[in-house]
Formats: sequence, structure tokens, C-alpha cells
Amino acid sequence: MALHFTAESVDDQMYTDFGNLSRLSYEPFAQLTAIVFGFLTEPHQSARLLSQLETFASELGVNPGALRNILQSLLTFFKAALKKNLSPTFVKEDLEQLGLAAEKATHIGSEWKSHLMALSRATLGQTLTVNRLVDMDWRFGVTAASSDVKKAGTTFLQVKFTLDRGTETEDVFMELTLQQFYQFLHEMEKAKTSLDFMS
Repeated sequence: MALHFTAESVDDQMYTDFGNLSRLSYEPFAQLTAIVFGFLTEPHQSARLLSQLETFASELGVNPGALRNILQSLLTFFKAALKKNLSPTFVKEDLEQLGLAAEKATHIGSEWKSHLMALSRATLGQTLTVNRLVDMDWRFGVTAASSDVKKAGTTFLQVKFTLDRGTETEDVFMELTLQQFYQFLHEMEKAKTSLDFMS
């Protein structure tokens, strides 16, 4: 049976990691999955994740290296499942195929269902902050003279976008005809409506 979260073959390490996760007793397993879902819903809290994992490993006497591998496999799985927008049923099926016990796969499936909106929102938030628009300047103009007679008297719009690239800001320039501007404005209004609906 094919896995839902990926079309590619899964490496043996992932099977090993989910097998190790399955060996945890139920309470530590639930605690670890709560830590992972907490990080996925608030991905900017990586320092908190590391301290929670250190505490978790020392309390259980678990090898931190093995725990890191399990965490990496879980994060890889969940990120791929988010990209594919998997249902809780498909998440559960994939986890069972990866070697997780049915009871624990059911637990993660129900956690996935209850956290799905927050996970989607966090993913969207990360995507939109990559090239965040900081400022925008524009000016309208009319072509007074041109070697092409048809262009004389046409209206245009020059736009300067200032984007936050994470480490620096960058200015991007664009020139639009009036028709292109109205089309751009229409697309921006659709994007705003979609964002308002999701938040």
C-alpha cells in the first residue's frame, strides 16, 4: 500500500525512528507528541523545543541522539503531510505503515485533527513572512512623447516595493499600464479576502 504523505520511497531511518517511537510507553509518547505539535503550531519557538527535549530526554533516560532522530522524522512527516493537506485518517494510515502501533497512530491522528487549523495558520504565517512587504511607493504618469505614435498619451504606473528578505530589505521596481494596474489591484483584493477568511 502506498504512503499518502510522499510519492517517493522512504528511507530505512524513518522506519527505525517510528519503530523506536512506538516502543515508548503511552504517557511519554503523548508528552513527546505534545512537544512536537507545540513546536509546529509556534515554529519560532525553537529554543523552547530544544529545552523541552533536553528535559524529556533526561527525565526518561533516553539517548538524546535517538530522540533527535525521532524528532527529525516526525517533523519531516508532519511537514509533508501539511503540504499534501492529509486527513487524520490518512495520517493514521501512514503512521501505521511506518511502524507506529495502531493505538499511538490513532492518538496522533486525533491530535492532527484538533491542531490542523493552527498548523495551517502557522505554515501560512511562515510562508508569508519570507518576503514581507515593508513599504510601497507609486506614481502615475502619462507618456507625453514617444517614437511610437500609439504610445503617446498612454497612462502608466510606476511602483516601488520594499521587501523584507529576512536579513536585509530590497527595492523592487515595476511599471504597469493602467489595465495591468487594475488587474494587479483585483488580484491583491482577492488575496486580502482569502487572508481575511483564513484569520
